[in-house]
Formats: sequence, structure tokens, C-alpha cells
Amino acid sequence: MVEKIERKSLAEQVYEQIKAEITSGAWKIGERIPKEADLMTQFGISRNTLREAIRALAHIGLLETKQGDGTFVRNNSELHAILQKRVRESSVQEILEMRHALDREAVILACERRTGEDLKTLKKYQQLCYLATKNNDVTAFIKADSALHLTIVKAAHNDLLLDMYVNILEEIQFSITSTTEMNPAVNKHNGHETLVSAIEKHDKEGAAHEVTEYITLFKQIAAKNGDNK
Repeated sequence: MVEKIERKSLAEQVYEQIKAEITSGAWKIGERIPKEADLMTQFGISRNTLREAIRALAHIGLLETKQGDGTFVRNNSELHAILQKRVRESSVQEILEMRHALDREAVILACERRTGEDLKTLKKYQQLCYLATKNNDVTAFIKADSALHLTIVKAAHNDLLLDMYVNILEEIQFSITSTTEMNPAVNKHNGHETLVSAIEKHDKEGAAHEVTEYITLFKQIAAKNGDNK
């Protein structure tokens, strides 16, 4: 059976060319893109066609148009832009539920696949988490905790899972910020000593249980703080 040849509209072709400029790094994050007149000349298109392509790129989050100032590159990854936009529309409770799924799978895989070097890095960040908790330093804790969880995902040695995690890391950090409290109940999990120990011992059940424990606690804190919407 002969399949029909797809014919992309002119705006779609311009969309792809502009996206290529962004994803290749030719147009960097935070930079203003060339003026309309220059792009119209470069692509040989009308203003309406160009604006249609730019609106589509702004819709997915790669570009951002600022009235009277121009259009700027906001993200250089389509996946990052789409996921970030979707996660920002979610409640803290929803983000925590998503974290539960990702973190749980990551620790199970890390128990199976972690290397000696992975474990060394995990212990380094686990110690930094512990010291931050001991010093009641929330900022230092959030930084160390984010690095520890990212290291766990890396230790899972699943590139797709890592890509997903990295692309929503900023919003995951927001959920950590929203639910971080330095008190005895939270401190039990803040250092993640039990979690790292389970990964060291290849204890998948224990690691998964620890994830459920701290996510459940963070959900309760978020609900108490009114962050469930």
C-alpha cells in the first residue's frame, strides 16, 4: 500500500528551522532572536507565516515574546519545555505523586545497577544532607538533597528515566522547597541514611519503602501548608 506523502505547511517548515537553531545552541537560552524583518528575509516568508511559527514555538515553551522588547529563547529542549509547562500547571500533591513514581523506580533500579563510584557519590551527598539538617540550613539541604536524588537516578543507569528526571528537576526542587521542614519527624528522612544504606545492600524492598515513607510525610506537610492545589 502506497502511503501519502506528508506536505508540511510553510509555517511548519519555518517552525522546524527555528527549532533547529534553538536546539543546536545557535540561539542560546535568554538571547533575543533576530528581528522579524531579518527572519522574513532569511526564510523568504511573510510576516503572518513567521508569526504563526513563533506563536507555536512560544506555546510549547521554547520561545517567549515580551511586548515591546522582542522574542527570547526560553528553553532549548522541546521535551523540557513541554514537561516544565505541564508540571507548573500541577499542584504540589500531584508533583509529589509523580516524584513517588519516579523516585521509587529509580531506587529499585539503583539497588540492582549501582556501581562503587555511584555509591561513593551517594554517600557524599548523604553526608551533606545530614550536615545541613544538623545545622538547620534549609538552603544547603535542598541543594544537597536534589544532588542526592539526581545521583540515585543516574545510578539507575536508565537514560530515558534520567532524561525525564532532569527535565523536571526544577519543579521537583520546588516541591522539596515547599515541603522542607527541619523538625524531628522530617529529620528522620532528611539525611536519607536509611535509603542510601538500602541501595548499598541492594535492598530493593527497603529502598522502595523508604521512598514511600518520605513522600507520604511530605504530602502531609504540603496538605497542612495548604499546598494541595
